[in-house]
Amino acid sequence: MKSISDQIKDIKNHGYTLDFSNVFNLAFENYKKIAVYAGLILLVFSVFFGVIAAVILIVFFGIDKVENAKFLTIEPQHLTQIQLVYYIFGTAILSAIFSPFTAGFLKMADSAQKDQEFKVATVFTYYKNHYFLQIFLATFTVALLNVAIGTFLEFQHLNVLGLAVSLFLSFFTFLIIPLIIFGNLKAFDAIKSSFIIISKQPAILLALIITIIGAMIVGFMAFCIGILFTIPFSYSMTYAIYCTIFNVNKEDPIDSIGKSDLE
Repeated sequence: MKSISDQIKDIKNHGYTLDFSNVFNLAFENYKKIAVYAGLILLVFSVFFGVIAAVILIVFFGIDKVENAKFLTIEPQHLTQIQLVYYIFGTAILSAIFSPFTAGFLKMADSAQKDQEFKVATVFTYYKNHYFLQIFLATFTVALLNVAIGTFLEFQHLNVLGLAVSLFLSFFTFLIIPLIIFGNLKAFDAIKSSFIIISKQPAILLALIITIIGAMIVGFMAFCIGILFTIPFSYSMTYAIYCTIFNVNKEDPIDSIGKSDLE
C-alpha cells in the first residue's frame, strides 16, 4: 500500500473523488460506537475543568469580579502592547495544549472502527508519545496565525472579515491532526498537506462540515448538554473523511502478492 506521503503527491497531481453519502454513512456508523462513551467523557471533563477554572479565577480575582458578566470579555483594543502579546500567545498555547485531547478522540474513533477496546485513557494517548510535539507545533502555528490575524482585523474594525479568515483557516486545516497521528506526518507537512487535500474537494468537504455544525446546533437545543453528545460526531466525521480520502482500510493489490489465503 502506498505511503500517505505518496498518496498526497497523487492527490496534488490528480485530485481524488469523494462521495458525500459514503463518508456520512461511515461517520454515522462510527459515531454510534463512540457517542455515549465519548459524550460522558466530555461531560465529566467539562465539569472538572470548569470547576478548576472557576476556583482559580475566584482565588486570583475574587468572587465579585468573576460574577461580573463583563469580566471574561477581553477586548484587544483595550490591552497594552505587552498584554496583547500575552493574549495572542496565551490563546495559541492554550489551544495547542488541548489539541492532543482532540487527537485522543480520533484515536477512540479509530479503535471503534477496528473493533478494538478503548478506555478513558485513550483520550490522553497523545500526551505521552512522540506525536505530542508535532500536534502541539501544528496547532500552535495555526492558532497563533488565526488569533494574530483576527486581532489585527479587529483593530481595523473588520470583525466580519476576521471571522471569515478564522473560518477559512479552521476549514482548510481540520485534517492536520489525523495527518499527524494516522499519516505520521511532521507538523508543517501536515499543515501544507491539509490545504492541498481540502482544496481539491472544498464543496463536498464543506457540506460534510456543515452537517457537523447542524448536529451540534441540534445538540445545543437539546437542553444545551446534548451538544456534548453530538460533538463526538465531529470526531467520527473527521476520521471518516480521512479514511475515505486515503483508503486506509483498503489493501493495495501489489502488497497482497505472495501472501497466502490463510494470512
